[in-house]
Amino acid sequence: MKKVVLFASGEGTNAEAIMRYFHGRAEVAVVAVFSNNSAAGVIGKAREAGLRTIVFGREEFNSGVTGAILGTIQPDLIVLAGFLWLLPGEMVKQFRGKIINIHPSLLPLYGGKGMYGLKVHEAVIAAGEKESGITIHFVNEHFDAGEIIMQKRCAVDAADTPASLAEKIRKLEHRYYPQVIEKLLSR
Repeated sequence: MKKVVLFASGEGTNAEAIMRYFHGRAEVAVVAVFSNNSAAGVIGKAREAGLRTIVFGREEFNSGVTGAILGTIQPDLIVLAGFLWLLPGEMVKQFRGKIINIHPSLLPLYGGKGMYGLKVHEAVIAAGEKESGITIHFVNEHFDAGEIIMQKRCAVDAADTPASLAEKIRKLEHRYYPQVIEKLLSR
């Protein structure tokens, strides 16, 4: 069985979609959810699903404690699903090629430090873009700069607000992120 570990900082809608997608499957299992936010909605969702949850602070994260815990789990894939911190270089090296992220824009546009959630959609609309979408990519030592695995697009309509664009993007995320995870784990 292939083991997936999720990292999330917030409500966890992508994490929940991934947990649902793989629930009851013999070949892939989400085994733990890591979060840097003890009040994150994803923690409750993970516990309801019977998953191990690990909550950590910046010191544990940067000192290697979180990476050491990951080492004991030995995940086949680490999936960032709304996780907002840059991973320590040592963790990236330890799990190179086994960490993926999803970003709510067509990278390299509207990525990087501070570009998350509604901020991305506000920037897309303010720039007058006619399309946006999602980018699923491998994680490296820089924000949103790893090798792109997949991009999916959607139209940005004149009537779109950041919230309505976020809803379009969320549908793409929930549809395609679990599929990409499954494909990567089947290689």
